[in-house]
Amino acid sequence: MDRRIAREMLRLLEARQPFVRASVVRATGSVPGKLGATMIVRSDGSTLGTVGGAALEEKVKALAAEAIENERGGLHHFDLQAWTPGGLPSLCGGTVEIAVEYVPSHPNLLLWGGGHVAQALAQILPTLEYDYSVADDRPEWVSADRFPSADRREVVAPERLWDVFDPAEFTHVYLLGYDAAKDVEALAVSIERFPNQIGLIASASKREHMYGRLRARGVGREALARVRSPVGLAIGSESPPEIAVSIVAEIIRERHPTTLRTPPRDAGASHGTQDAVPRAP
Repeated sequence: MDRRIAREMLRLLEARQPFVRASVVRATGSVPGKLGATMIVRSDGSTLGTVGGAALEEKVKALAAEAIENERGGLHHFDLQAWTPGGLPSLCGGTVEIAVEYVPSHPNLLLWGGGHVAQALAQILPTLEYDYSVADDRPEWVSADRFPSADRREVVAPERLWDVFDPAEFTHVYLLGYDAAKDVEALAVSIERFPNQIGLIASASKREHMYGRLRARGVGREALARVRSPVGLAIGSESPPEIAVSIVAEIIRERHPTTLRTPPRDAGASHGTQDAVPRAP
């Protein structure tokens, strides 16, 4: 593989930017892009490398844009024979198969509240190469001893959460706090400033109390519907490690959707004694 391609893929992975890798995986006859020829298509449409140029490359660029939009790639066959039905406007005469691989951005989680669930998540996330940072307003709860693999450990007031962290760097924020009033502040600024997935661990009564306070501030129904509570797959989890597993399992399922879907979350499903409630309508 071209070292430029390898370096750029690594750069995009480290920057948590999705991209497509298009590679010639089979070639017969006369073709411009030989076996192994590779092109990267970034999310902004820019490219590096080539799979053969001309009409073939433009077709692959269009397929790459669809793959980024749909978060799913595929294997595509092309005839480089202008005289055959469906052939590309090419006189090369051969055929190629090109794998269009969608490479998603790596999850990067921000954990508000350095308690037991956050610690359990911190044990799992590095094994999946998922990045995370942790924030709390109690210094002793975000120590290096508790979270040795965290990218960042910040002592911050909940209302300043997104002043200290850049919302664009994270794919998920999970509010795992210990104080309802502080969790309300973290949730309020997250709804306002964080565009991606927001998860909240709370009992039914705590959640409704928090939502009531936010509605009183003018936060609308649609905004509250963005919040996932309870979080994670409904697998009957009770302990903090089990809850952490359910959260990670939900992330994995969303990154790798399959035709085998988990049955819909039951309204009475819960994480142990949490009085879990269905997501906001």
